[in-house]
Amino acid sequence: MPGLLEGKRLLITGVLTEASIAFAAARIAQEEGAQIVLSNFGRGLNLTKRIAKRLPQEPPVIELDVTNDEQLATLAARVGEHLDGLDGVLHAIGFAPQEALGDDFAQTSWEHVQTAFHVSTWSFAALTKACLPLFGEKASVVGLDFDNSTTAWPVYGWMGVAKAGLESASRYLARELGPHGVRVNLVAAGPLRSMAMKSIPGSKAFEDAWEQRAPLGWSVTDTEPSGRACVALLSDWFPATTGELVHVDGGYHAVGA
Repeated sequence: MPGLLEGKRLLITGVLTEASIAFAAARIAQEEGAQIVLSNFGRGLNLTKRIAKRLPQEPPVIELDVTNDEQLATLAARVGEHLDGLDGVLHAIGFAPQEALGDDFAQTSWEHVQTAFHVSTWSFAALTKACLPLFGEKASVVGLDFDNSTTAWPVYGWMGVAKAGLESASRYLARELGPHGVRVNLVAAGPLRSMAMKSIPGSKAFEDAWEQRAPLGWSVTDTEPSGRACVALLSDWFPATTGELVHVDGGYHAVGA
């Protein structure tokens, strides 16, 4: 029986360790028949090259710094060296300087805030634009989120605002690119012990809250549910779904205190 992504060609960003949602998505995508290319930059590039060897088939890894205009401009050509087009992209990119995290929200300088927005919000649109030349009649763009549009979380600081911007950006992209056959959706995962979450001061508070309140329960070390959601959205099983935020959080978002 053909896999869910049989014949699909994907670019997957953000595969850094086996604890990454992107790693789970990449593994499941290959198991479901997809051809994939991974990307990272700087010190993370070597980490991604090493971790790529732990996937079912070792995929190509290319350099991509989403704040580098030249690398974005040449992305389609460099992906094209390995794949003859793209059917989907997973944006698993987010970063805020330590100065933009924590509870000193109003004291944060624009220098640090703009970095958070550049990497975590603007890059979603920039990456999508860079991949457009490789898309055929239809494609799927999926991003990773931590639900922020209506809630102010402790210690998340300006990263929360940047993620709220990501949610808005996904809707604008869905509106603009829908006529071109491109679906744009986000997966809002609960807290996981990824490198990104570990970098947030006081992130243990998130783990405790989820363990107490998520109706289905929640494991901070299990990336499988989030990876599966990404793969489902990258497949053809949601042909009329775009501009959507899919919660994969054990139901935490739906219950009160």
